[in-house]
This record gives sequence, structure tokens and C-alpha cells, in this order.
Amino acid sequence: MLSMLVHMFQNHGAFTMTKLMPASVFVSTVRFKTLYDMHLRGGPPARRPQPKSPISGHPQMRGVVLKVLIKKPKKPNSANRKCVLVRLSNGKETVAWIPGEGHNLQEHSQVLVEGGRKPDLVGVKIRVMRGKLDCAPVIKTPK
Repeated sequence: MLSMLVHMFQNHGAFTMTKLMPASVFVSTVRFKTLYDMHLRGGPPARRPQPKSPISGHPQMRGVVLKVLIKKPKKPNSANRKCVLVRLSNGKETVAWIPGEGHNLQEHSQVLVEGGRKPDLVGVKIRVMRGKLDCAPVIKTPK
């Protein structure tokens, strides 16, 4: 209905629309906002961009290790966190954290990653699943 009215308005002008509805009502619903209108009434609400997950909402994703990294955590913590740069099966490259002590990962290893950020590492939003594909499980030493 509205598209028909817009088409008629564009082709015939506002005065022929009085038979269907008053021209003032029609013009106020269809016209574009000017800067002054937006200043008085406010513009459309600003949308915040939703953060994009590197694994695109999947529970797990396979990837290939490009480089083994050692990252430093944020201020109150001090350690060397073992991480890997991974090219995921969707083509994205991201940094993944390796949990546990010791690992056997090297370049070209196949890994399975899952979501789960490491709060003290900047930009690390996924972690490597231990015991899957080429990543060995954590070795528990007897006490």
C-alpha cells in the first residue's frame, strides 16, 4: 500500500493524494529527515556493532598452526603464556591460547579450537583443545 502511495506521489504530486489521505499526513510520513529535523527530534538510535567471534558462532573449529607465540599478560599478572597463531577453516587468522603445562605444537600442526577468552591476554578469544588432532593431552605427573 505504502509503495503504491509513494509511486503515485512521485508521479502525480501531493495534490492528487487528497482523495486517499490528507497530503500533510502523507508528506510527513514519507519525507526524508533534514539535519534540522534530526537536531530537533533526534536521529535514529545509534547501533553498537556486535562483536564478531573468530569462530563465527561454531562450538569448535579446525585450524592449522602458522606460528608458535609467547605472549605477556596484562598488568597485575606476570608470566609467559603459550599461544599459537592459527588459520581457521573459515580462512580467518587468529591467536589461540594453549592451556596446561607443556605442549607439542609446531608449525603446520592441525588443532581443534573452541571459544573461550583468556582475560589477561589482549586479543585472545579462543583456546586450543588439548588431546584433539595433533595437540597432545596434558601429561599428569604423579606426586
